[in-house]
Amino acid sequence: MIVVHRSYTILPGRMAEFLAVYGALGYPLQRKHLGEPIGFFSSMDIGAINEVVHLWSYRDEADRAARRTALKAEPTWQAYLAAAMPLLSRIESKNLTPAPFSPAIPMDTR
Repeated sequence: MIVVHRSYTILPGRMAEFLAVYGALGYPLQRKHLGEPIGFFSSMDIGAINEVVHLWSYRDEADRAARRTALKAEPTWQAYLAAAMPLLSRIESKNLTPAPFSPAIPMDTR
């Protein structure tokens, strides 16, 4: 199993706009292809401000790649990217492997 930790730094003053765009356009498509996320969080005033972090679980890298390929094939995904990308200043993605003693991690097994 892997957990993908994706973080976006949102341009100052644009968090509400980003969350609205993501909620209306991005999230429904990601749920359709990636399954349910482990979590979706935002930080606005402590630590790394204007940051959105979301966590997704996959069986392995091949599972992640297949789901992401299906997502990218969606014509409406390009519309989401066109609306969201101008609101971002940075994107980071990390593939994490749970330690042997990690609590169970929920996974959508599509």
